Amino acid sequence: MKQKVVVVKVGGAVVEDEAQLTQLLKDFSAIEGRKVLVHGGGRKATKMAERLGIETHMVGGRRVTDAAMLEVVTMVYGGLVNKNLVARLQAAGVNALGLTGADANIIHSHIRPPVTLSAADAAAANIPSAGTADARSFSYGFVGDVDAVNGETLSHLIEAGITPVLAPLTHDGEGNILNTNADTIASETAKALAAHYDVTLIYSFEKKGVLSNPDDDDSVIPVITRPLFEKYKADGTISGGMLPKIENALAAVESGISRVIITLATAIDGNHGTVIA
Repeated sequence: MKQKVVVVKVGGAVVEDEAQLTQLLKDFSAIEGRKVLVHGGGRKATKMAERLGIETHMVGGRRVTDAAMLEVVTMVYGGLVNKNLVARLQAAGVNALGLTGADANIIHSHIRPPVTLSAADAAAANIPSAGTADARSFSYGFVGDVDAVNGETLSHLIEAGITPVLAPLTHDGEGNILNTNADTIASETAKALAAHYDVTLIYSFEKKGVLSNPDDDDSVIPVITRPLFEKYKADGTISGGMLPKIENALAAVESGISRVIITLATAIDGNHGTVIA
């Protein structure tokens, strides 16, 4: 029988909220046995970019990353957020190790190829893209799509009593750091670890789960399957940054992850939130 490991992803909104973050780190530290923490930090990156006079663009819930924004996210994700989390976990008795995907070749990725973006979507995101009036060629810039997560190396660290804390940065093997969606990193990490462990993946953020009504915090959808997701996406119930989160959660389930849960940051006990099935 495989040993259990819990992969917890914490979003940028929680990282910004001291009360929620304190409780999450307390709960994460209390998880017995093997565990991994994956973090975001988008709101801190947006604030830092604003301070530096760098405009932020989001398309489909994902950050457009030019050279200037890449410097910001590298500093914020790989430095400020990651090392603060590691230091606080050490204070809680968790022997944490902060990593980007470039460290020990943990996560290899490639630059996302250009996509066709409608003129309306480009205008909504204030993206100046070349093309016709109906469709425009668009690049996310230094954004990575994951090729492989080194589950073997991660498992060696975990078995040595180390808790990896993964920043949402990967590398392409050619010297480039790439900004990579933290939900994707959590999903791909869980899938890579499934070869070695019985994995539970928990996405924790500022809501109680996936909501059917964004204005009602108690309107938690208890279970989402692939057909239900397609329905909710089509009718607009699920949109924005929640789309890639659920896509990644479904991909994890479909690859054999034991359990995937989307829940409030202060409720990561596995008994709350939305179950992805």
